[in-house]
Amino acid sequence: MPDTLLFAMEAALNGLLSGVMYALVALGFVLIFKASGIFNYAQGVMALFAALTLVGIQQGQVPFADLIHALTGVEMHGFGWTLPAVVAIVLTGIVMIGMAMVIETLILKHLVNQPPIILFMATIGLAYFLEGLGDTMWGSDIKAMDVGLPQGITGWIDESTNSLFGYGFYVDQLNIVAMVVAAILVTALTLFSQYSKQGRALRAVADDHQAALSVGISLRFIWVLVWSIAGFVALVAGIMWGAKSGVQFSLSLIALKALPVLMLGGFTSIPGAIVGGLIIGVGEQLFEFFVGPLVGGATENWFAYVLALLFLVFRPQGLFGEKIIERV
Repeated sequence: MPDTLLFAMEAALNGLLSGVMYALVALGFVLIFKASGIFNYAQGVMALFAALTLVGIQQGQVPFADLIHALTGVEMHGFGWTLPAVVAIVLTGIVMIGMAMVIETLILKHLVNQPPIILFMATIGLAYFLEGLGDTMWGSDIKAMDVGLPQGITGWIDESTNSLFGYGFYVDQLNIVAMVVAAILVTALTLFSQYSKQGRALRAVADDHQAALSVGISLRFIWVLVWSIAGFVALVAGIMWGAKSGVQFSLSLIALKALPVLMLGGFTSIPGAIVGGLIIGVGEQLFEFFVGPLVGGATENWFAYVLALLFLVFRPQGLFGEKIIERV
């Protein structure tokens, strides 16, 4: 097999798996948009907050230790435990559900029937608040996450060459795990959205808040439910990205890469989030491989946004989004 084709196939395969990581973040955006019709700017920060909370709980950190020390002079050295990953994940999931209930009580219930721009601005404020809260609770230093996920190239791919199929394809096992997890999440969320009573209520709420209330749908319950699910998706994304690159505050910026994913897949489509992520992941890797050397490299920083811009011009609803026609 020619080396150029081999390297291109490896780039495409790794791009495919990286796209799954983007799609995990995009899923949270889709869920909130389907329930409320707004873009949740805080989704990336929710992934960061979930990852920080998971590491803090697992390592037995005392929340607000630095603040307590600044106010009282008492140094908090932690609880002295290291919890199993499964226990820490469950406890973090409970925290994310609690956060969803607090968000609904303090913010969302006061914004029923407000214009989408008001709700969007509220999520911007929420994003900065959660980022500051995470910093205050757990500290701003980079944290290593170890939840037992396989990483790196190992012999099960190919014991003789550490490559896939013996062709020299080097693949990170964490990306394989992310792909499996994303497939399970998409299947579960699609079935929930299409066939469950709560899923149908979710779509009704997105179409018209007042009409949904008039037929007995609890808007507060739906919002708590969908923000809880989005918090769980954020936790999954935070685990994958935290295990990949460490838990640091730049993790919240992955929301920016999720934007072109949403524009390609469509803001209302759960499968579209995955397809959009795969297109972005593969496209930016292949573009960097073939075109990057001709233009000085670093095309991964802007390729996704240029592609999204083209979609906005020629197909603004994305590949799987709903085309809305308003008659006046």
